[in-house]
Amino acid sequence: CHTSGMLTPNGKEYAQKIPREELTHLILQLLQAWKEPLSHFNQHIEHHQELPDDSLNKAKQISNMVHELKTGVEKSMGIISNTLNGMASSEGPGLSISNEANMMSDSDFIHCFRRDSNKVQSYLKILKCRIMPENSC
Repeated sequence: CHTSGMLTPNGKEYAQKIPREELTHLILQLLQAWKEPLSHFNQHIEHHQELPDDSLNKAKQISNMVHELKTGVEKSMGIISNTLNGMASSEGPGLSISNEANMMSDSDFIHCFRRDSNKVQSYLKILKCRIMPENSC
């Protein structure tokens, strides 16, 4: 996976030990790492004539959801977009990460995306429990 080089906590126990700001930053890094590869993936699958329209629409939906999620996390956590833009432009591996993602097979790409989506979902649940502990987490 193109995000394998990113340091992410293995398991819920380790993720729970990370401070809120760092966990939020990690979520944004994962979402940012998928922005360009998802765009390329959408362009790639649009050229597959054998794919049903439902699959094409689903791929576009996923890309839009990642963008909306990234925007929502930025807003809800009070992180300004300049911080994220600075992070994305200052991190050298960004270009090689997206190139690596573009060269993966479709099944590997989907596997990696699912893996990272599950991480983001888990991290968001942890943040939600920290912010709203009354939800009996």
